[in-house]
Amino acid sequence: MSFLDPKYRHLVPYVPGEQPKQTAVIKLNTNENPYPPAPGVEKAVQLAVQQLAKYSDASCLQVRMPLAQYLGVAIEEVFVGNGSDEVLSLAFQAFMANGVAYPDITYGFYQVFADMYQIEAVVLPLKEDLTIDLNPYQSLSQTIVIANPNAPTGLNVPAASLEKLVKENPDRLVIIDEAYVDFGGESMVPYTKHYDNLLVIGTFSKSRQLAGARLGYAVGNQALIADLNRLKFAVNPYNVNALTLAAGAASLADDTYFAAQVHKVIQVRESTKNELVELGFHVTDSAANFVFITHPHISAKVLQDQLRNDQIYVRWFDQPLIENYLRVTIGTKTQMDIFIQSVQMILKEVTQ
Repeated sequence: MSFLDPKYRHLVPYVPGEQPKQTAVIKLNTNENPYPPAPGVEKAVQLAVQQLAKYSDASCLQVRMPLAQYLGVAIEEVFVGNGSDEVLSLAFQAFMANGVAYPDITYGFYQVFADMYQIEAVVLPLKEDLTIDLNPYQSLSQTIVIANPNAPTGLNVPAASLEKLVKENPDRLVIIDEAYVDFGGESMVPYTKHYDNLLVIGTFSKSRQLAGARLGYAVGNQALIADLNRLKFAVNPYNVNALTLAAGAASLADDTYFAAQVHKVIQVRESTKNELVELGFHVTDSAANFVFITHPHISAKVLQDQLRNDQIYVRWFDQPLIENYLRVTIGTKTQMDIFIQSVQMILKEVTQ
């Protein structure tokens, strides 16, 4: 017997990337940053432990103030949540009265949230080259959600094109999910000053090495942020714990470290792309911390399984149009050298 409300029985939950227990694994399957957090994060968290008997600051000022300064917006225009997934979840609850529209190949949680909150969704196909065609979105009245750069393709839509989409219908909200923007995209945050119907969502998980801390944010006009806070304070006022607030603030305090680690990821990504192309792969022009690859002589599923035998984990998606692609997170240079060596040996066996 099930006590689950029947309205949830159809729900297909999001499937996160596997988290292997073996320490020897090269983990390139969940787009985590291969480098440690900023040096000041550990000390800040240790100090915050002393305050764990008290509730965390529900206003999240410890992060919102430096984040607003970093982004060049007012503090009233910044919302902080328990990872960008929570921020997206609240946005789906708050802003989808007219339905939602998003690409058919994108971050999997959009479909989950639409199903969970019973929101009518318009799902539009990518073009054959895996790019997002914004033209079909122009006539829609639904709230539009675009991941930019998109996942799992890594492809980026120019900010000018997104601005046009926002500008053409002031009565329609556009949400831009910028989880990977620091690795090569152009942020839409500056445009929030000019458009009340634009909400930008970001995360500390990727470029700030805090995936395990769970810290995300949204930037938009004060009314949008107030609406997100209305929902937050109705269900979970202390949504960001004290340790995470301390870690986030310490990360924001070290711009030099942040920039250096982003630069390293980009450098390794570009060198990895070049080596993969030399091996005969088609590689999308990724602006994220991963590459999206396919090879004419070996299926993606077979390659994934062969890499797994070598203790290298990558991500395969069983979806039409991309079922022969793998998404490979960018690790350290050493990790990616081992990955390339393994791929070379696998291809050699296949082509013999």
